Amino acid sequence: MPTPPACPVCRSPAAALLVEVDGRDYWHCHRCEARFLAPCHYLSAADELAHYRHHRNEENDPGYRAFLSRLAEPLLQRLKAPARGLDYGCGPGPALAAMLREAGHSIALYDPFFAPDPAPLQERYDFITCTEAAEHFHDPAREFERFDALLRPGGWLGLMTCFQTDDAQFARWHYRLDPTHVVFYRESTVRWLTRHFGWECEIPAPDVALIHKPLS
Repeated sequence: MPTPPACPVCRSPAAALLVEVDGRDYWHCHRCEARFLAPCHYLSAADELAHYRHHRNEENDPGYRAFLSRLAEPLLQRLKAPARGLDYGCGPGPALAAMLREAGHSIALYDPFFAPDPAPLQERYDFITCTEAAEHFHDPAREFERFDALLRPGGWLGLMTCFQTDDAQFARWHYRLDPTHVVFYRESTVRWLTRHFGWECEIPAPDVALIHKPLS
């Protein structure tokens, strides 16, 4: 039996082996209910970037915009223009940022591979978006701590990631098959995070969470 790694989401040391598949070990955290890949199986940064370069998410692609609208539409209903936001993990084609700018908001970009300038991480924001990025986080506990620091009281964090539900199907699940996906959140995982930080959480659409940081 391999040595259990600490959960990267809640840092609990009490993980249990979920499954070994394709020579890779996946673990189950009993505290926050995240499922995650053992860090020894992470891709190198070069291999991770090479994989991302195969993505075809274009800024003006109607299909991609329709996909992102599952988060954009409910988020825009809660924002007052002009608000200042950060698209965190924007990727090479920041379509969501374009959609939010078109709605009257200003938005900065950050991505460790495609927009690595750290200057936006020194500011604070009325909202942060993180779409199809959280599953790539090697240290999600640190990343969510960063979100808490970047977000002004009263602000919103819009999170989109495919929620994991069925352990019996995990080995065949399309989300697991992406080698850059290393942590898998359940809705209960997101709700654990919101309790941990004292946030409030809404689930307006499947695989979408709108997280509110209270004023006090």
